[in-house]
Amino acid sequence: MLKNKNVNIVCDKNLMLKTIAMPSHKNVNGNIFGGWIMSQMDIGGGILAKEISRGKVSTVYIKYINFLKPILAGDIVNCYANCIKIGNTSITIRTEIWVKRINPFSYNVLYCTNSAIFVYVAVNEYGESRVLPIINNL
Repeated sequence: MLKNKNVNIVCDKNLMLKTIAMPSHKNVNGNIFGGWIMSQMDIGGGILAKEISRGKVSTVYIKYINFLKPILAGDIVNCYANCIKIGNTSITIRTEIWVKRINPFSYNVLYCTNSAIFVYVAVNEYGESRVLPIINNL
C-alpha cells in the first residue's frame, strides 16, 4: 500500500488557468500589479491541489515567487502547475506564468514571466487539516 508521506511527484505541467490581463490590473508603473499575478498563481495551483486532494485545500505557505518579466494589459496569461511533493496533509505545487503578447511583431510567442512554489493543506469542512487520500496515480 502506497503511503503519501514525502512522495515526490514528477509530472508534466498542466494548464490550470487562462485569462487576460486587464487595464484595471495595472500598478502605478503601468505594468500588471504583482498581487494580481500572485493571486492567479494561487488560484491555478489551488485547482491542481484540490483535484489531487479530492476536496478543499487552503494555501499555507509560499516558498518563493519570482517576477522575471513584466506583464502588460492585454497579455494572455497562462498559469501552469505541477505537483512536486505530497505529504500526509500537504501538497507542494510549482506554478509558472507564461504570457502570450498579441501584436504584429510577436504573435504566438510564449515566455515565462513568473514562477513560484505554493504549499497547500487539505482541510475538512471545519477548516482543520485532514489526511490526504491514498494517491495511486495522478
